[in-house]
Amino acid sequence: MIKTKKDLKEYMEADRKQLGVNRKYPRPFTDEIWRYEIYLRKYEYYLNTQKKILSIWYKIVLHKLGVKLGIGIAPNVCGKGLSIAHYGCIEINDKAKIGNNLRIHEGVTVGASGGDAPVIGNNVFLGTGRKVIGAISIANDVTIGANAVVVKSILEAGVTYAGVPAVKVSDNNSYQYVFWMK
Repeated sequence: MIKTKKDLKEYMEADRKQLGVNRKYPRPFTDEIWRYEIYLRKYEYYLNTQKKILSIWYKIVLHKLGVKLGIGIAPNVCGKGLSIAHYGCIEINDKAKIGNNLRIHEGVTVGASGGDAPVIGNNVFLGTGRKVIGAISIANDVTIGANAVVVKSILEAGVTYAGVPAVKVSDNNSYQYVFWMK
């Protein structure tokens, strides 16, 4: 959770590195995803530090950009190192808890069932079309295959799951952490 300016800078720098960006600032009209992540982190900071007017302003800007990109990520859900690969139809429930270095693609839903949402570990890859639903846990270093639906906990680290419903298909995590900080 971002509570200080130091935390804010740390989260934003980790997000920038995960996105593979070498520039200091986003370019106009081309870096919308990076801009979305910056607004998300600033909204989290101002929300957590009780700066009401700034948090409302960032919430409005974040909402407008989120509608444009098709991204809906609640504040204080994702750890540092968030990497959104593509925009479009990304929804993360406000009760979910996600660790550091999440790599997420388009068409992903992390949703609640009966009021309980998933807890996702560090270094998890959720690519195109994945659905993670309910009161489940996903261990660290897990890859979830294309269009998989995860409704049961994945407690073994470093594995790959795929299918509907998702089942283990590999003991080795096939996703290469190219941009991930170690």
